[in-house]
Amino acid sequence: MFEAFNVALQAVYNDSGFTAFTTGNAIMIAVGLVLIYLAFAKGFEPLLLSPIAFGCILANLPKTGFFEDPGVMQLIMKGIELEVFPPLIFLGVGAMTDFGPMLANPSTLLLGAAAQIGVFVSLGGAMLLGFNVQESASIGIIGGADGPTAIYLTVKLAPHLLGAIAVAAYSYMSLVPLIQPPIMKLLTTQKERECVMEQLRPVSKFERIAFPIVCTLVISLLLPPIAALMGMLMLGNLFRESGVTDRLSDTAQNALINTVTIFLALGTGLTMSAESFLNIKTIEIIGLGLVAFAGGTAGGVLLGKVMYYATGGKVNPLIGSAGVSAVPMAARVSQVVGQKANPGNFLLMHAMGPNVAGVIGTAVAAGTMLAMLK
Repeated sequence: MFEAFNVALQAVYNDSGFTAFTTGNAIMIAVGLVLIYLAFAKGFEPLLLSPIAFGCILANLPKTGFFEDPGVMQLIMKGIELEVFPPLIFLGVGAMTDFGPMLANPSTLLLGAAAQIGVFVSLGGAMLLGFNVQESASIGIIGGADGPTAIYLTVKLAPHLLGAIAVAAYSYMSLVPLIQPPIMKLLTTQKERECVMEQLRPVSKFERIAFPIVCTLVISLLLPPIAALMGMLMLGNLFRESGVTDRLSDTAQNALINTVTIFLALGTGLTMSAESFLNIKTIEIIGLGLVAFAGGTAGGVLLGKVMYYATGGKVNPLIGSAGVSAVPMAARVSQVVGQKANPGNFLLMHAMGPNVAGVIGTAVAAGTMLAMLK
């Protein structure tokens, strides 16, 4: 009887994950624990980093069958592979975002465009390091600081790099308050940072409703590969602005986006297995992502300086840093840095213009790459 018990115990052990557990699994579980610490203890984008981190831990538990057997985990992964989740995230973002500041000051579209320079700088750097053009495009889009767009593009062009690119994109989004201020201060003078901007003009309801419709038609006809992203972003904004779809707007910007965020972030974490993540390419991608993000911030600020001098000191260059599409965190950073330079400075609404333009600009950059490369 004792021997039969030992045989049973041995069978349980042989079927357990301990027999296939590797050093790589241990390292990646440690990475997941570090990300959980950053999310919960340091407050770095906890709504995104915590499910990514836990997905990373789950991905490195051997013999779970997540990737072989039908089940909820495979369903979540399919939601990413079939590009279901990023457009749904954009629906919620559109419902949460006020396009008014951009419509009140259309010149901020240029700042959103300038911030995309980091995308193309990083693309060139990736090609120099030996990545092919599809991989380089996927890496470069990290500079837009837009996680859903980065995932959407990577799934189409370089799905094998999804884990590294998604983690880099979301990590740099969460580190906006740490990365951007030194670059902003380096590229601007005290006088420029103290600039107080005039109050924005009121935006009519007609403008608010017409813009998402016109934007969807023009951009989707020009760049069909991003029609799903742009259409959902603008549909969400229409829910917000119509005045008669409050229930739909509330669902999109609360229940729906929270649910989809869990699935998208968890699915992203599930791609972080030791086999696909622990290699030199991952380190290069994370480094290039930082170059892309810093380049995008610098590009927006430098064009802001040009606008400052072209308008006779009426545009604060700090709002250019919000041209990356980390909504609304990048706009808040512009506000914080500007108010430290001048306590009477209120840049938040001005910075929301380039911030919203950055969302559109990153999607357009992704659509351009898809049109050229796919």
